[in-house]
Amino acid sequence: MNIFVSNINYATKEYELQDLFSEFGDVSSAKIITDKETGRSRGFGFIEMSDEEGQEAIEALNQKEFNGKVLNVSEAKPREEKPRRTFSNNGGNNRGGGSYGNNRGNGGGYGGSNNRSGGGNRW
Repeated sequence: MNIFVSNINYATKEYELQDLFSEFGDVSSAKIITDKETGRSRGFGFIEMSDEEGQEAIEALNQKEFNGKVLNVSEAKPREEKPRRTFSNNGGNNRGGGSYGNNRGNGGGYGGSNNRSGGGNRW
């Protein structure tokens, strides 16, 4: 059984979560989800254990305080498939010009001037 656990204290380690659930049976895995960029906990995770033991753990631990926070514990639901977003080049994705482009012939760039003489903008 895959168990979803949310509202986990950010300082909680995976082994602590595993120890908590192991009171109800053999834990196959315990995983706290982390942010890809920072590596910090996102405050939720997943526990894998047998169905019977998992159900017992859910009933006993849901809405119980652990490391200063009240846990939400439930059976994990299958992940919904979201349609992939597609991007088109119609509209604002044109890299050929505009104020950020590398245009050398029409006054592009941040300042709007292509003056390379070092004398500033000429109006």
